[in-house]
Amino acid sequence: MPSGILYPDCTCVIGNGVVVDPIVLLKEIAQLRERGIEPKNLVVSERAHMVMRYHPLFDQLEEEARGDDRLGTTWRGIGPAYADKVRRIGFRIGDLQKEAFMRKKLAFVVDQVKNPILTKLYGGEPYNWESMLAEYAGYAKQLDPYIKDTFPIVQDALDRNANILLEGAQATMLDLDFGTYPYVTSSNPTAGGALTGSGIPPTKVDLTIGVFKAYTSRVGYGPFPSELTNEIGDQIRERGHEFGTVTGRARRIGWFDAAVARYTCRVNGVGVA
Repeated sequence: MPSGILYPDCTCVIGNGVVVDPIVLLKEIAQLRERGIEPKNLVVSERAHMVMRYHPLFDQLEEEARGDDRLGTTWRGIGPAYADKVRRIGFRIGDLQKEAFMRKKLAFVVDQVKNPILTKLYGGEPYNWESMLAEYAGYAKQLDPYIKDTFPIVQDALDRNANILLEGAQATMLDLDFGTYPYVTSSNPTAGGALTGSGIPPTKVDLTIGVFKAYTSRVGYGPFPSELTNEIGDQIRERGHEFGTVTGRARRIGWFDAAVARYTCRVNGVGVA
């Protein structure tokens, strides 16, 4: 849920570059309503891909199969969802509004792609696409008011010279292309990725501002040259509340890395840091 949802005059757009778990989104909408907040200002791009019921399971199974070479994923199904997007077997939020399309595609993806892998490779129980279809039909009804083509909304805001704030997660060194591959996320959390994921053309950007912490942190595995594995690192972790927002795992802490900061500035075309 975008942070701006607490401001009723702010249109909050979940862009096309995001993968959305409808179960999680509906849970967060319910939590807002419990607090007396109706998210009328929420808009979800019809192009945003969905984390499907089977994605978290495959995320966990693939991670466990890696053994000591595991990547440290959150098991929320984000990586498998992006993988299906690239393989063109993913489901977009807008597909919820196309019942016949969902029926045909879900039957194919579940029976011909997912179940054979799940049963023959991992020895798991197969999914029933018909029950899954009924489940997602329920999500469709609840999310229908929020699903829109967000491209004209963003373009209209640009034409009006309205203020647009892009809210993302993670950082450059977790970028799929420019980060510490394979210990990265499955998207592009860079200035360029923000534009692709929102529909804003690069010619509309006047200035890119780089923001850095006074120290470095990392969740999970991967290279970390300036890591502090001592009492200083522990103190910074506690005072900075450096624990994963999803998993609750303690983040790895290290000194500020000027070489990485310079690299990040160059990748993103930072004008002010």
